[in-house]
Amino acid sequence: MEFKATRRALNFVKTRPAALRPWLTMFSLLLFVMPARAQTQIVRAASGSQDAAPLSHSFIDEIGRRVEVPAAVKRIVSLAPNLTEIVFALGEGDHLAGDTDFCDYPAEATRKPRVGGPVNPNLEQVVALMPDLVLATKAINRRETVDGLARIGVPVYVTDPHSVDGMIASIEHIGNVLHAEKTAAPLAEDLRERLSNLDRRIAGTVPRRVLFVVWTDPLISIGRGTFIADALRRAGARSVVDAAAEWPRISFEEIVRLQPEFLIFAGAHAADTQHDIDSLRTRPGWRDLDALRRGNVVIISDAINRPAPRMVDAVEELARAFHSESFASHDRPSPKPAQIAEEACTCAL
Repeated sequence: MEFKATRRALNFVKTRPAALRPWLTMFSLLLFVMPARAQTQIVRAASGSQDAAPLSHSFIDEIGRRVEVPAAVKRIVSLAPNLTEIVFALGEGDHLAGDTDFCDYPAEATRKPRVGGPVNPNLEQVVALMPDLVLATKAINRRETVDGLARIGVPVYVTDPHSVDGMIASIEHIGNVLHAEKTAAPLAEDLRERLSNLDRRIAGTVPRRVLFVVWTDPLISIGRGTFIADALRRAGARSVVDAAAEWPRISFEEIVRLQPEFLIFAGAHAADTQHDIDSLRTRPGWRDLDALRRGNVVIISDAINRPAPRMVDAVEELARAFHSESFASHDRPSPKPAQIAEEACTCAL
């Protein structure tokens, strides 16, 4: 009986190709637009396999979204420089299929296919790279980008660190999502141990009153809830700007009234800041700052701007600049020590 039914089905296929054509076309289109992991689920479901390994794992990202991530993440697209750094720090750089125009560390990141800027990446280029996972951050990536990719079946994990500890937690979270826990755990432990050692070094010191300069004209600094403000606290300093906004615009009159002990500028090339010294000293407002006249200007690596492992390097550099008396001369120097300019300077922000 079953054999006869099969023969009738085969005869229908042979004699009614026109009737089948619309259904075959629809099924082909469905497979084309469907994410690869969903196609695999259909195939395995059709085969009746009951003991197959999980096809995906569910995670809650740092802004509360549930994300289904394939069990094997082999192609990653990063939408922010700090996330690219974390991917490489976890030893997953070979799986990075693409990143943004601003991803410049490590050097290998610059050789990856680019998908545009973090704020407005080219979603067609992202999809063309066929990622198993896209990494984004709330700080600079738009929610429209995240939702747009999610709607077409591309999983996006979003981070949102607001402190140095939050940055380390993000490393652990991304390690879990990428199934790189064995690398993430010792990396996070090392970073926390370095911070603990730093806490012991500067315990009992008086926090330095500082101004972190994000932009010079207009004058923009950092708010108290940013990861940079937390990095300053971990380095034994506190910002004289106590604003709720993340990147507040400050008047020179207010800064002159507050008179910070140190001015801090972040830049990739400290030497490039020196040519701005004279012009900065002659500008209205700036010339009234005691820190500028005394040369209490710290030029720090731009790693301070990125919540990634190198941020701990920057915290250590700042602590040495602010509290040099707490560090014995025989200690191993930091990899890229912060510079305190003999004269005031600014950097190309």
